[in-house]
Amino acid sequence: MNELLRQLLFLPEQRSSLAREIDGLHYFVILVTMGGAALITLIGGYFLIRYRRRPQDTPRPHPGAFARPALFLETVSLFALGFLFLTFWTIGTRQFADLRTAPDDALDVYVTGKQWMWKFGYPGGDSEISVLYVPAHRPVRLIMTSRDVIHSFYVPAFRIKQDVIPGRYTTAWFEANEPGAYPILCAEFCGTSHSEMRGQVIALDPVDYERWLAGGLASAPAFAQKAAAEAENELAEAEPTMPSRGELAAAKHGCLRCHTLDGTPHVGPSWAGLYRAVVPLESGGERVADEAYITESIMDPLAALHRGFPPVMPSYLGQIAPPDVAAIIELMKSIRDVPHGPDVPWDGGVPGSSVTPEGVTP
Repeated sequence: MNELLRQLLFLPEQRSSLAREIDGLHYFVILVTMGGAALITLIGGYFLIRYRRRPQDTPRPHPGAFARPALFLETVSLFALGFLFLTFWTIGTRQFADLRTAPDDALDVYVTGKQWMWKFGYPGGDSEISVLYVPAHRPVRLIMTSRDVIHSFYVPAFRIKQDVIPGRYTTAWFEANEPGAYPILCAEFCGTSHSEMRGQVIALDPVDYERWLAGGLASAPAFAQKAAAEAENELAEAEPTMPSRGELAAAKHGCLRCHTLDGTPHVGPSWAGLYRAVVPLESGGERVADEAYITESIMDPLAALHRGFPPVMPSYLGQIAPPDVAAIIELMKSIRDVPHGPDVPWDGGVPGSSVTPEGVTP
C-alpha cells in the first residue's frame, strides 16, 4: 500500500529513517480529505436529484423548508471534525519535534549556502563543495548558515527541508537508511541561477565511509565517484566565474584545510585581504603578495615563508594544474577587500583539528 500510494502521488523514494512516517501522515491527510470531498459530492448529488423541481410541483413552499435542524447530527459532525483536525495536529507536531531533535550520537556537519553552491565542513577540518558524504545508518546533524541570501536546504528523498538564513544558524538532521546518491536542491528562490544550486548527498556504507575519510574520493565506491563528478559538472555550469572555480580548486586540493577565506586565523595565512598585501618573511625582508609570490608559494612554499606560520605546507609542483592556480589567484583577488584579524602564530596542533571549519563563520 505504501509503495502504491507513493507512486500514485509521484513522491521520491523514502531513503531516511523518518521519510516513511512523514509520508504516512501525508497519505492520511490526502485520503481523508479526498474521502470527505467525495462524500460531500455524493450527498450533494443525491439531494440535487432527490429534491429537484418537478413539473407537478406547486408554488407552495416545500415541506422540508419547515423541518427542524438536526442538532444532534450537526453536533456529532462538529466534534468529529474537531477530533480529526486534532489528530492531524498531534501527529504533525510529534513529527516536527522528531525532525528538530537530533539524536545525541549524530555526526555534525557544517553547511554554508551561497549563490549558488553548498559547502560542507567536517569536524576534522575537511571540506567539500556541493557533495556531502555521510555514513548510512548513522544520524547526521546539519548546522547551517548562509553567506548572502536566504536559501533552503532540501533533500526530497530524506523529506527534509530547512531554510538557511544569513547571520543565523539553523539545524536539521537525517539518517540515510541505504547507501546511494541523493539530490540536494535549494527550495527558496535565491537569484537568477537558483535552479542550478544543486548538490549530492552521498551516503556510504560505514566501511566505505571510513575508507573515504582515509583516502578521499579515490577510495569511494564507483557510484559515489560518478555522483561526485556529476555534482562537480553541475557546479561548474552554475558558477562559471574564475573566483568560484578557484574556490572549487582550493577545496579539491585541500588548501582550505589550512587557509580560510573570511579572515579566520588558521594554520596558514588567511586569503582574505592577502592579495597585494605586504608579507613579512621568516628569513627577513618583505614581499608583495602578487601573482608571482602566490605562485611561488604554491610551488615552493619554503622559498619565501610568511613570518609567523609553520613550514608545514607541501609543494604542489606537478600536483596542481596552471588553470587551477590562476583560478585560486582570482579567488584571492575577489576577497582582497575582506578584512581579517592579526596573524596568529600556529599553536602546534594538528592542522584542521582545533579551528572552526572553513566556511562556517558568516
